[in-house]
Amino acid sequence: MVKLQRSGTKSTTLLENPSICGLSLGKKKSGKILILKLINPNNENKGVLLHCYFLQTQPASPLPPPRDFGAAIERSRDLLRRVKDEAGIPGILVGVSVDGKEVWSEGLGYADVENRVVCKPETIMRIASISKCLTMMAVAKLWEEGKLDLDAPVQKYVPEFPEKVYEGEKVTITTRLLVSHLSGIRHYEKDITKVKEEKEKANRVFKQTKDKEQKEKEGKEIEKTDSAKLRKEHEGEVKSRNSKPGGKDKEFEQEEYYLKEKFESVFESLKIFKNDPLFFKPGSQFLYSTYGFTLLSAIVERASGQKFTDYMLKMFRDLDMLSTVLDDNEAMIYNRARCYVYNKKGRLVNAPYVDNSYKWAGGGFLSSVGDLLKFGNALLYSYQAGQFKSTNGKLLPGYLKPDTVAMMWTPVPKTEVSWDRDGKYAMAWAVVEKNQQCGCCRQQKHYASHTGGAVGASSVLLILPEELDSEAIGSGLVAPPRGVIKRVKLESLMSTYKLGKRAAAEVIANFTQGTGVDRNLSIEYQIQS
Repeated sequence: MVKLQRSGTKSTTLLENPSICGLSLGKKKSGKILILKLINPNNENKGVLLHCYFLQTQPASPLPPPRDFGAAIERSRDLLRRVKDEAGIPGILVGVSVDGKEVWSEGLGYADVENRVVCKPETIMRIASISKCLTMMAVAKLWEEGKLDLDAPVQKYVPEFPEKVYEGEKVTITTRLLVSHLSGIRHYEKDITKVKEEKEKANRVFKQTKDKEQKEKEGKEIEKTDSAKLRKEHEGEVKSRNSKPGGKDKEFEQEEYYLKEKFESVFESLKIFKNDPLFFKPGSQFLYSTYGFTLLSAIVERASGQKFTDYMLKMFRDLDMLSTVLDDNEAMIYNRARCYVYNKKGRLVNAPYVDNSYKWAGGGFLSSVGDLLKFGNALLYSYQAGQFKSTNGKLLPGYLKPDTVAMMWTPVPKTEVSWDRDGKYAMAWAVVEKNQQCGCCRQQKHYASHTGGAVGASSVLLILPEELDSEAIGSGLVAPPRGVIKRVKLESLMSTYKLGKRAAAEVIANFTQGTGVDRNLSIEYQIQS
């Protein structure tokens, strides 16, 4: 521990273990600037300027001792290795942040199998539908600035999108409906009959499962049936987990998932679906739709007065997400992983060429685990900042206002989540609310998450906020963000999307059990597929 003292005052601050961040203390300067040297085997004299603002007027109170996550990391690493072997995954990236600090980031396997390039924390992969969460951040910022009306018809910003009629009635699509997948705009499947049949089938099975669980909970006897019927029900339940609207298995079979055309603007990509009929009356039903976010990107462009891609890249710079970029096939992107699939013979092959320019907002970004942990922490800080006692009134504001994030993470009626049966969809996030129905039984914690499945990659991002104690908040000894963030990316078969969800949940459990952590957890998980 290094004690730093500002000349001329008794004000002090503490810098614990500077080498953890790859920094060593250099010469101290008077005032508010310190020179720190970056530990770099190739360039020992490379320096970094760090502006240190000494906010304390009293000596710092002792901080709680650092927790040891060694056991949690080892268990999680072992789990991911088993997942990797089970599914034949070429590479996995994982990152975990606790209370705003990255405590684990690692790559397993290969980012490039042919050239034996190993995965590492800096490896960049497709984040697929987690792009929706990034786009929602931009929408929320524009709304806060008064530049975007969530409840105005989309034609206010994008007159190129035709007004819609459903069953002879003129209907209105708004930005609020788009971000919660309630607009009626189709996903990759064009046949409305198939979508309705799948939805009805999934709802029947889901209702049967819920009824069965409820009867068991109430202690009622379940009618006996023959083994064939039980087996059929079980198979239906397993299928239903991803056959609900938004389920990923079906979308991988759709032709539009593999588009190779390069679109020069977000407005040009509207031609894919803008003249198609709505699948239902806006606001009446839930249907997961990446194309709804393509329309959303056009709204962001008009509301911001900048190209959608330019506005997003500027936001990434503001959030210090310097490794988050467009999935542009032509650009030279350092540390980009290759994508793979298994062919009909079970052999690993390079994934087919796709151009994701038609869906930047809904599935077109690349990122690293570190960047998405930063993103999760920025949201978590914004969510909690209003609850903390500001040290001398100088606690920095969040990127968004606390009420804005609370709005984003409030479940929306009539929505559902294919990857989490406990959750509902909110505004570009799936949210599970805190709940416990019986004493000494399962406690459902509050968290927000999103998954992604792309050609050659699967991804999970989960944020688990800490349940804040009013005494600790008022003491001034703790500051946001408080919680855990997990990000996992997998490079492998697209079906490993399911394994990613399971692995993410188990890694979360490792970092919240037996370590004294019951707080904001941000996990970034990427799977090469």
